[in-house]
Amino acid sequence: MRRFTSIVLVFLVLVACAALGGSVQERKSFWAFTGPWDARSDASLRANAASLDVAVTGWIALDSLTGEPLLPSPYPDTIRLATGTTQRFALVTSWHGQGFHAASIRALGRDRARLGRVASRIARHADSTRYAGLVLDFETLKASDLPSQMTVLRAIADSARAHGVTTIAIAIPAEPDDAYPTRELVKVVDHVLVMLYDQHWAGSQPGPISAPDWVARNLSRVVGEVGASRVVAGLPLYGYHWVKGKPGVGIAFDAGLRTAERERFTVTRDSASRTLRGASKSGNSAVWLTDASLVADLIRAAEELGVTRFAFWRLGQEDPQIWSRLTR
Repeated sequence: MRRFTSIVLVFLVLVACAALGGSVQERKSFWAFTGPWDARSDASLRANAASLDVAVTGWIALDSLTGEPLLPSPYPDTIRLATGTTQRFALVTSWHGQGFHAASIRALGRDRARLGRVASRIARHADSTRYAGLVLDFETLKASDLPSQMTVLRAIADSARAHGVTTIAIAIPAEPDDAYPTRELVKVVDHVLVMLYDQHWAGSQPGPISAPDWVARNLSRVVGEVGASRVVAGLPLYGYHWVKGKPGVGIAFDAGLRTAERERFTVTRDSASRTLRGASKSGNSAVWLTDASLVADLIRAAEELGVTRFAFWRLGQEDPQIWSRLTR
């Protein structure tokens, strides 16, 4: 009888949704990274935590040669949120010093005994700090590193889950990359977090950070490989300021507006990429900025592909209007 009643209830919900022209969809989930070195990140999180499901507040860097976790972290996680609200995750990253170090993952992949100790240290730290999840960020790997990467992922994931961590995600590039085959990765992790930003970057010519068509094209490929439920769409909150002859510099939304005001040029929306942009009359200075309207466009593009999880890089850089646009 109970089973029959449950079936009837599900049927009625489906009929009601159909009558309203809608469908049963998974609730949207918003994640956001903090920059633990930036007080603005913590301030933004404290002000807007109610809009988020996950805050990635921890920073666990791996030593560039040995792969040993640098604990205690050089960026102490002092954020404590109300019980039962936003979950806290930690980032486990091969970034150390001035860049990513693939050598650390290779070293761990070759040394199972050390890897076991490293995985255990990360898991114990996650347990003691009450992290509900980990985001693994091992960039600049090559296709030949895949065996080492999978060995490291499996060891960290198994140890973390044994210590109560419920969610493991791995950050992967937006563009196709044989070093990060999504079908293999999801055999070990729960989600792939697609970094859908830096379409144009510090070393490129000025241009959009995340145009909706670029995001949709790359996200569609990943969804086709592993399904929308395994995907987190990583979206930017920042912009870039390019000065002719120099690498671009990442800037917060408000800093970009101040740059335009100081240099006396106007910021307008680029119709093709939906991105705010502006440049000096001389062409020596240009900004491209992510604002709330663009973020809403990017979320819609991902939703059309069935994606319901979104992760923002990073808090403290955002257009404040974004918070009134997020609906779960």
